[in-house]
Amino acid sequence: MSGGALVLRYAGFAGIAVLANLAVQRLVLWGGTPETGPRFVAALAAGTLAGLVVKYLLDKRWIFDDRSTGLAAHSRRFGLYSLMGVATTAIFWATETAFWLIGGTDLWRETGAVLGLSVGYLVKYELDRRYVFRTGGAR
Repeated sequence: MSGGALVLRYAGFAGIAVLANLAVQRLVLWGGTPETGPRFVAALAAGTLAGLVVKYLLDKRWIFDDRSTGLAAHSRRFGLYSLMGVATTAIFWATETAFWLIGGTDLWRETGAVLGLSVGYLVKYELDRRYVFRTGGAR
């Protein structure tokens, strides 16, 4: 796959994962206000988990051409994939939280989320390529 096609595919999958993340956050926040700390933290955590699973499944097959199967292979890869996401999740959460504290609206919060996730995904691609899917097809 050409570099340009890989970038477009990765960006598209990142967009799908962002939409899954934000949709789950909205479900958790529905009927309440994010001003309640526990509800906001629950929304961040649930959205992050949803985005993580969606992105892993898409990246594994369509970005890194990892065709391994079985519980052992998935457990190892998903564990490493999640570990690589710790730092990038911190970028995402800090940016989303800062925008929410500054603007105080869903639009500000979600703008911060998209910005934080975008930066995080750029970093995460390099970490995943080097440490999680070393034998895959991505460059």
